[in-house]
Amino acid sequence: MTKFPHLRQDFTASLVVFLVALPLCVGVAVASGVPAELGLVTGIVGGIATGLLPGSSLQVSGPAAGLTVLVLEAVRGYGLPTLGVIVLATGLLQLGMGALKLGRWFRAISVSVVEGMLAGIGLVIIAGQLYAAAGLKAPASGTEKLAGLPRAAVDALGSAAALSSLAVGAGTIAVLVLWKRLPKRAQAVPGALAAVVLATSAALVLDLPVATVEVKGLLDSVQPPSADAFARLGHIGLLGTILAFTLIASAESLFSAAAVDRLHSGPRTDYDKELMAQGAGNAVCGLLGALPMTAVIVRSSANVRAGARTKASRVLHGVWLLLFAALLPAALALIPLPALAGILVHAGWKLIPFRGIATLWRGYRGEALIVVVTAVSIVTVSMFEGVLIGLGLSVAKAAWEASHAKLEIVDKGAGAVRAYLSGNATFLRLPKILDTLESLPQDRPVELDLRGLHHLDHACRTALETWAERHSASGTEPVKLTAA
Repeated sequence: MTKFPHLRQDFTASLVVFLVALPLCVGVAVASGVPAELGLVTGIVGGIATGLLPGSSLQVSGPAAGLTVLVLEAVRGYGLPTLGVIVLATGLLQLGMGALKLGRWFRAISVSVVEGMLAGIGLVIIAGQLYAAAGLKAPASGTEKLAGLPRAAVDALGSAAALSSLAVGAGTIAVLVLWKRLPKRAQAVPGALAAVVLATSAALVLDLPVATVEVKGLLDSVQPPSADAFARLGHIGLLGTILAFTLIASAESLFSAAAVDRLHSGPRTDYDKELMAQGAGNAVCGLLGALPMTAVIVRSSANVRAGARTKASRVLHGVWLLLFAALLPAALALIPLPALAGILVHAGWKLIPFRGIATLWRGYRGEALIVVVTAVSIVTVSMFEGVLIGLGLSVAKAAWEASHAKLEIVDKGAGAVRAYLSGNATFLRLPKILDTLESLPQDRPVELDLRGLHHLDHACRTALETWAERHSASGTEPVKLTAA
């Protein structure tokens, strides 16, 4: 025991994380349009392979609800055999970025963009899984999903099978919401697992006409990418999808690492090594044709709160997933699909930062606008383009704020008019600056003081010098310019 002083704590924590991860791995896979076993494969790789690597010692990796929408779009657009190529390329890019020490730079991504991304993903997940909860087929786009909900509700009310399916999904959500209000002893069992077990039991006892998970077997589900799949790498759309996977998976993992670091007092995350660990895991998942992985805050926080002390807990959780997939695959076939839909509706709701948006609106309305626009763009356009729109808005806002300049006019009614320009004068602020200066009287001396400027770009300097040359009327003393 001296060699493994924390084995007891890590062993207990690993069981908790396994019970949390199991329904989520299966649910994310089904919602992504791939065999349920592939979700378990990604969880196994995230636990055993990524779990052994350095980076963050306590955060746990696996298939994430945040990538569900993107994976579903990729599978629909390029087919399941190509998913392995996308995930493999994502992993190799992450390995390269980690080797180039770019991991820490992901922390510079605007939190508003990340929150907007998660909110948009949450909305699409909720809309899509409401159809799944009723046993109906969901439309392809996010806009169609939301617009079609009233018609889907009417269709569901006219079908006994759909109502039974909805009841299972609604019951699952109710268990998840109410589970936190139970005594702490009861909460030792993860809410997601309890909800799935109760939903499965109810469906079996009442003989409800609900669809269940389709089981293919672990080895049959693993399909390494073929040469034909690699040949599609020249497709522009596929390259854009790979970039989206890389950006979102990396950002979500590193933001999760920052959040997990705040939950414990152990070693801090090395962001470059963690990015390489995620890349190695995704490369393995790609070779197995499985789902992409990220570090997942739900599993990671469960790991920390269960008392984990070292990376042994996350490795062991991967071992338990492997044993379950190998020894009890038939158990998956008993799980009702609406129960998994309920879990994902609950997960999607938690992705939407309602309190964060309200807080931003009170103090930083520009940031709140970025959250909303990013989320709406993801729902109405696509995941990749929505994130790009959010990043573009964030950069534009930063550029606008960085170019903040203050022009103060002091006019005592007699003598020279004094103008003091301070801050950062760039071409973005030039129109407003010139409007103010050109409104000054031309028949009185003007003194323009630029010594308060931190930055004066070439366009601004040229425009100010031109204004100074042309401003004064004939017979009036020329503008006096005090250079920065």
